[in-house]
Amino acid sequence: MKIHFCGAAETTTGSQHLLEINGKRILLDCGMYQGHRQDELRVNRDFPYFNPAEVDCVVLSHAHIDHSGNLPNLVKKGYRGFVFCTDATRDLCQVMLADAARIQENDCKFVNKMNRRKGGKGDVAEVIYTEQDAEACLRRFIGLNYDTPFPILPGITMTLVDAGHILGAAQVLLEFDDEDDGRHKRVLFSGDVGRGNNELLRNPVPVPDVDIMLMECTYGGRRHEAPSRSDEMFCETIRKAMQRGGNVYIPSFAVERTQQILYLLNRAYRSGSLGGYFPVYVDSPMAVSATEIFRLHPECFNKEVYDFLFAERDPFGFEQLHMVRSISESQKINSLREKAIIISASGMCEAGRILHHLKNGIGNAANTVLFVGYCAADTLGHRILNGAKEVSILGDTYPVRAQIQALDSFSGHADHEELLDYFRATGGPKERVFLVHGEKSCTAAMQKALSAIHPGTVEVARLDSTVVC
Repeated sequence: MKIHFCGAAETTTGSQHLLEINGKRILLDCGMYQGHRQDELRVNRDFPYFNPAEVDCVVLSHAHIDHSGNLPNLVKKGYRGFVFCTDATRDLCQVMLADAARIQENDCKFVNKMNRRKGGKGDVAEVIYTEQDAEACLRRFIGLNYDTPFPILPGITMTLVDAGHILGAAQVLLEFDDEDDGRHKRVLFSGDVGRGNNELLRNPVPVPDVDIMLMECTYGGRRHEAPSRSDEMFCETIRKAMQRGGNVYIPSFAVERTQQILYLLNRAYRSGSLGGYFPVYVDSPMAVSATEIFRLHPECFNKEVYDFLFAERDPFGFEQLHMVRSISESQKINSLREKAIIISASGMCEAGRILHHLKNGIGNAANTVLFVGYCAADTLGHRILNGAKEVSILGDTYPVRAQIQALDSFSGHADHEELLDYFRATGGPKERVFLVHGEKSCTAAMQKALSAIHPGTVEVARLDSTVVC
């Protein structure tokens, strides 16, 4: 067996790992690489490390764009096999891949418009794929249940095991008799590992008898400040924010984070623990669509939410909630006279309707901006969190007078200690462990920690390297 690391090696973006097993090629994930524009175009458009037409099948761990986002281009470039994933991942990809195509189209229109204003001739930017390409890709998806062994290629069986990260996220277990050395092998790809004790989802499920492991280490060497399920901390933050007399703006990722917040608000309103009943607006078409998909997949929920679903019918709906799709409805929110909680994408404040709400409210000292997720360096969210006195939003500069707060208890990624717990719970000899999906400092920290507790080989995956197992 050979493993060729084609993405998310010493970085957290563009997850792609090509396995060659008994003459067949299996691609684990096909994520969009995100970085400098020229690097993005080169890596995403051209697949520099393999020929898509030579891949026999794809297994997708989950729907996040850094794991799924280049699948339409893979099909466009000649891939003709199936894409295996969970049912929930398939459904989320239906909205997320189309949305990724629309974002590309809008970005290219903007770049080309600015180029023409500067005297350039013709278009300088082209989309990597269109919405039609995304739709064509989705015809190749095959959704499967968790814990159901399935023959994806002759002699190779795959089982998807709950990773507890986002709805439908899976660890990928491959089993086969290796023709090179005659041994039966069990190879585990962790995908992205959840923290456990999630508001909505089940805990990651331990996988026994693993021989070879590809393990993510996004938070290697780092620890979350707050434990997961800090419900009281969240309610107390909202209570104090509303007492200031203004709105609460929550920049939030459309998938998973928004649904977590809605579930907590639902419970808080039912118990009366917020000290009032303020209107809640979810202003993100993607988040509205994703929430509808969440309702269709109770198999992914933990027991508390599962029981709530059948007792109360809707974990994500309550009387004060307004789900906003249209632009006109979104614009009306900024003229509200009553206090409100406004949840809008994107979580890092780099695009989407949250920009219009921040433009309207960040200069008001009575308002609160509450961050509930990670903001990468050089994003607007990162600048706001790091104490900027004024920020540029949609081309204009605004003073930051609103109260800025952050909670990291909602993170969908296991931190350093939680990853170690996950590793310990995974059974088997784990003869070779390869660390993926982590920046260099994170993989180095995780390699050191695992080497101290594990007698087998722990290696850091290198981009465009091939290993024989």
